[in-house]
Amino acid sequence: MSGVDPIWAGVAELSRAFETRALSPVDVVDALLARIRKREALHSYIAIYEYEARLAAEAADRAIRSGHRVGPLHGSPIGLKDLIDLEGRVTTGGSKAWIDRVSPVTATLAERLIGAGMIVLGKTHTVEFAMGSFGTNTHLGTPWNPWDLAVHRTPGGSSSGSAVAVAAGLAPAAIGTDTGGSVRLPAAWCGIVGLKVTAGRISTHGVLPLSFTLDTPGPMARSVEDAALIFRVLNGPDPRDLPTLAWTPSDPLPTLRRGVAGLRLAVLPDDERVGVEAGVLAAYDASVDRLATLGAEIVRVALPNRLSDYAAGVGRIIGAEGYRFVGHLVDDPSLPIDPHVRPRIQVGRGMSARDYLLTLAERDAHRRAFVGALADVDALLTPTTQTAAIPIAKVDQSGTAAFFTRAGNYLGLCGIAVPNGFTADGLPTSLQVLCHAGREDLALRIGWAYEQATEWRGRRPPEPR
Repeated sequence: MSGVDPIWAGVAELSRAFETRALSPVDVVDALLARIRKREALHSYIAIYEYEARLAAEAADRAIRSGHRVGPLHGSPIGLKDLIDLEGRVTTGGSKAWIDRVSPVTATLAERLIGAGMIVLGKTHTVEFAMGSFGTNTHLGTPWNPWDLAVHRTPGGSSSGSAVAVAAGLAPAAIGTDTGGSVRLPAAWCGIVGLKVTAGRISTHGVLPLSFTLDTPGPMARSVEDAALIFRVLNGPDPRDLPTLAWTPSDPLPTLRRGVAGLRLAVLPDDERVGVEAGVLAAYDASVDRLATLGAEIVRVALPNRLSDYAAGVGRIIGAEGYRFVGHLVDDPSLPIDPHVRPRIQVGRGMSARDYLLTLAERDAHRRAFVGALADVDALLTPTTQTAAIPIAKVDQSGTAAFFTRAGNYLGLCGIAVPNGFTADGLPTSLQVLCHAGREDLALRIGWAYEQATEWRGRRPPEPR
């Protein structure tokens, strides 16, 4: 195997290993399936497609050896969040009420991944209906954050299983969805990379919806390059999802390594630092300093609104639009709906059409003000979360961990979460890079420059004794 670890190799590294025949897809899938069984206690997968994954790995191996490699992702395994339809397979959306729901279609993003030669290992756990930031699921179980094997801590939500799988060496990459932070939050708390794309960049056809205004699928990986490779395959127009027709396909690879010299990066205003853990702030400030040493111009800007205003707007939009999709389920007391999720969705039950439309109008005004205030700035830098992962027992389910992330969804931005340190307790911290709509290439470029200048992505969670 020429020294390439089939468990910890990322997508780009696997691609090079397959190309040089240092490793085969069969080796990788076998190793990952064995490790998934060994680390079952982490509860990252709700379904594992062992037989099919092995068949696909054998087919990929033969294709690559015969000179029929279809691209750099051919043969690389991936996990899919349990919101993503695969025709004929069960997709529960994290809900016990949907435990036997059979997918009627295959999601466009799954078609594109499989068309690029990727191998679906299985479905990963999610918060019910993707409506929660801590990663908990009362009925189907909460994945275990792999950075603390003694205390059950928040994996982050709603893409909890995807983050745990990638962080713990159970998949080199996975797909999550982000409506208020559900890719970036679990990426942050599990110490991996999460890309939040602009709404419309990646098709949501065949992805169980929460908010048609805010939903954005995206890659979760152990490196920025891996996220860029997957984004390149996933983005682009899809006639079955009309908002995607507004965007031309984007390839972030040509500009990925250009660095940050000359870019203007805005930092968090002082009044938004209140409530952030000292260790998280220290890691954030060190990240800003590192980007400055790489040649970025660090600037201070006055945000036109508080971040809490944006967060509140997201809550109202998700409540109204989520209620449209699953209101009939949460209003049925006989169904086994997560008691923490039910009231979040029912926010939309009492919202009038007038209030909903006023919320959308207010969002448009906030977006115009934000774009005007930061027109000459390339990115806004924030911590991804206010704290490191907290014990499940201390979670306040009436609140949210999405303080910094919701702004990205509300304002129509794209962004990336990258590991930027560890607390004194050995828990990951994360840097969020928010860029203007459609500038995923820039978010990835900034994230890659920071990642290459630091050591954080080389760290791995502890192994059980």
